[in-house]
Order: sequence, then C-alpha cells, then structure tokens
Amino acid sequence: MTARIPPIQCLLTFEALARLRSVTLAAEELCVTPSAVSHRVRQLEQIIGTKLFGRADFSLTTEGSEYLAHVREGLASLERFPGRTGSQGKRKLRVAVTPTFSRSLLMPRLRGFIDAYPEIDLTLQVSIPLLDVVAEDADLMIRFGSGRYADVEHLCLVTDEVTPLCSPAFLREHGPFDSVQDLQAAKLIKSPLEPWRTWFLAHGADAVEPAEGSSFNDIGLMCDAAAQGLGIALVRLKLGQPWLDNGLLVRLSPRNVPSPHAHYLCWRTGSMDRWECAAFADWLKASLA
Repeated sequence: MTARIPPIQCLLTFEALARLRSVTLAAEELCVTPSAVSHRVRQLEQIIGTKLFGRADFSLTTEGSEYLAHVREGLASLERFPGRTGSQGKRKLRVAVTPTFSRSLLMPRLRGFIDAYPEIDLTLQVSIPLLDVVAEDADLMIRFGSGRYADVEHLCLVTDEVTPLCSPAFLREHGPFDSVQDLQAAKLIKSPLEPWRTWFLAHGADAVEPAEGSSFNDIGLMCDAAAQGLGIALVRLKLGQPWLDNGLLVRLSPRNVPSPHAHYLCWRTGSMDRWECAAFADWLKASLA
C-alpha cells in the first residue's frame, strides 16, 4: 500500500512549532488559530504514526527531531525548485466573492494573507449568486444565504445583525423615526438581500415588503443610495461599518436584529486537500473571528 504523504500545511505547522516552541507564536506566523496549529500537529502524528513532541514546553521526542530534519530538508528542496523565478511555481488560488463583503470585510484584511503566504497567487472574482453571476472556475466561493447548500461543502464565516440606516441630512429633514409606524410611512430603500420583514417581525408587526421605493441587489449600492439621501436602508452592521465610520450613514435605532442569513465559505468536495485552499480558509476564519 502506498504511504500517505502528509498535507503541506501540517509539515509547515510542525516546523514552525518546533522552531518557535509556542502554539500562539506559530499561529501568528501562519495566520491561523491556535486550535488549527494543534489540530494540524495531531493530524501529522496520526499520519506518520509517532509522537513528535514530548512535553508541554514543545521539546521534540527523538523521533520528532529526526523527522524535523527530514521535513526541513524537504521544504528547503521545494524552495530550491529549479527554474522558479518571479511568480513561476506559485500556487494559484481563485476565490469568488460578493462585492460588499469583499470591500467591507475582505480587502481591509487581505494584506495579512498576502504577507503570510507569498507563495500563493490570489485572484478574486466577483460573484453575485442572486443574479446567477458566478465564477465557474473558482476554487473557493463566498456566499450569503441560509447555509443550505447541497452542492458544496461549507463553513460559516460571519453572522450579522441589521438595523435601519440613513444619511444625517435625511434624518434631520424627515425624522425622527421612533416607531415601526414611522418607518412604514417613510421612504424605504429595498433589497432582496435584506428584506424589511426581518425588522418588522422583530418589532411585532406582520408587515409586507414596501410596495414602492428604490431597490438594489447589492448592499454596497444600497448603502451608497442611502448616503445620497434616497431613503432608509436596512443594513447589516458589519458590511455597513465603513459608511458609519465615515459619517455618511447614521443609525435610527439603538436596537439590532439578527439577520436570518450569514456569509459562508463554500468549496467543492476535495478542494481542501489542496494546501492553498486550506490555508486561505484557516486564515479567513481566524481573521474574521
């Protein structure tokens, strides 16, 4: 029977932990969670069938010291791969992202991934599943929805809460909006991604979606419309935070209501066997925690 070769992320984690002798420092260097470091080392020990670390101070066993020498030799050989110049030899990773998630949550953190994994060439592709705009060749996909995805494996990245937002000028001219009735009588901006019914039901009103008003199928565009004074938008706070931070939008209520949906990282079966996919998944989950 052919021996199983350990995943590269397990080998990299073992080398980092043996060198740094700290789960926390190894996790920071690899941009993953401490639990991911422990999981990878346990996985490696199970695959090779031997104990690598002997004590709580992460001193190596005899077998661990011998194996570390082989691991470092192997990693060094990969780094010296003939003809590798510039981007040649880099692993390609294509990630499909929704527009506002990318602008509000991913891009401000992305430098951390690029610095931690210079051996990965990352390509981001816009995906809008609601409009059937999908990146067919993407390795990983970020979706917003209920999490009931029968066609892919997935993990939850971000849950969020919603609250009504509008521009300061709109609030001064048309406010205040102290009740559900005040909101229902106001100019509401609509989006199929964030129905107003979520807010109304949380306040005891079994109201239907507004029949009139501007509608946007992108949360970022909806926030921009509200910032221009076109009305009141029901916005996920984590996605809307940039507009709140720069003062373009303000809250109408101190209350938040849980959104019925969340952002999920999705992949086809087998994709996580590629270390670049697993590395991005670990990094993204940790950076959004």
